[in-house]
Amino acid sequence: MNKSDLLKSIAEKGYDIGFGAKKHFATYDIIEKTPGLISFISMAVGVYALVIKSLSAEWISATFIVLGIVGLYINLNDHKKADYEKAGAALTKYFNELKALYIAVKGSQDDTKLPDYQHQLTEIENKFYSDAITKQIMFSNWYAHYKFFWEHQIDWIDEQLHFKLFRDKIPLSLSLIVFAIFIGLAYSIFDIATLICGVPKP
Repeated sequence: MNKSDLLKSIAEKGYDIGFGAKKHFATYDIIEKTPGLISFISMAVGVYALVIKSLSAEWISATFIVLGIVGLYINLNDHKKADYEKAGAALTKYFNELKALYIAVKGSQDDTKLPDYQHQLTEIENKFYSDAITKQIMFSNWYAHYKFFWEHQIDWIDEQLHFKLFRDKIPLSLSLIVFAIFIGLAYSIFDIATLICGVPKP
């Protein structure tokens, strides 16, 4: 393996480990914060529903029943949240080791050291596989995209992988859902405009 190939391999593994670390922290944050947020919003809406009659509509009640079910689903993983925090911290350490390795390889002029660098990469990769938790909570992937691409310093990885906005930085599933919502809203607005103007739909 030559120097440029090794740099790209380190960057690719840096992406895997860095994103994995953020995904573990995202799962931890969701388990830690979401049930309390759901409870607060439910109580606040319940209080305001006493004076604002429109807040006692059936669809709002149904929404909060669904949110309650979501809260129960999240609470099922509450006993694991310390494991996710611990794994996220370990993966962040490996990510920083990879960054240091990348800088060392990039600055090295001695190709005879490349096998040693490759061995270090393999060791970090093996530690990553042993410490990572495969099962993550729903929507942690979306949150991890934000935490990794918009909060983390990843210029050294981008130097090799050249991330694109819609291909890499925004989850495909989120883009599809937003697109579907936009189409639904556009159709509803067109429906309302047709009804008001009395123009028949084509």
